[in-house]
Amino acid sequence: MRREELVAETAITLLVERGMRGLTHRAVDEAAGLPPGSTSNVARTRAALLDLTLARLTMLEEAAFPAFSAGDNLEAGRLAELTAGFLHFQLTEGRRTSLARYELALEATRRPELRKVYDEIGRRFREAAIAVLASAGSADPVRHGGQLVAFAEGVIFDALVGAGTTPTLDELRSSMHEVVNGMLSGSP
Repeated sequence: MRREELVAETAITLLVERGMRGLTHRAVDEAAGLPPGSTSNVARTRAALLDLTLARLTMLEEAAFPAFSAGDNLEAGRLAELTAGFLHFQLTEGRRTSLARYELALEATRRPELRKVYDEIGRRFREAAIAVLASAGSADPVRHGGQLVAFAEGVIFDALVGAGTTPTLDELRSSMHEVVNGMLSGSP
């Protein structure tokens, strides 16, 4: 693993374990077993460390759902199945990255430079959702793409940090079929 990846992976773990206050250059060096100052050589400032971490999270999430990043032409049932699988992944094996992303999302509300990066990444995910829904036959892919992302974010947030429980894969499949079919049915 390259040093940049090690620093970013360690930063993700620290965000989950300690929150934003626990993410320091020194803490990353110690947790990663790196010599003092190593993280500063990779990411000079706190803003650079946050950008590096967010970039790594984005790469991991895009890899978890290649249909969105590739803009595959999907029919409704396949789109619902893939989205349910992605949500299940984010709530189980990907739980760590989901929690770290929420930490960074809150920090982005206070740091305009991070907000800009966070919004750009969000735009990429929304554009991918719009493209997939357009290819699936949505009459209003812009609106539906935004709704699909918002629904998915709501499910993840509720299960991880809200008052909800973690839905099963079957529950997610059922919900996603309802959502996607509703969007593509042409009814208001």
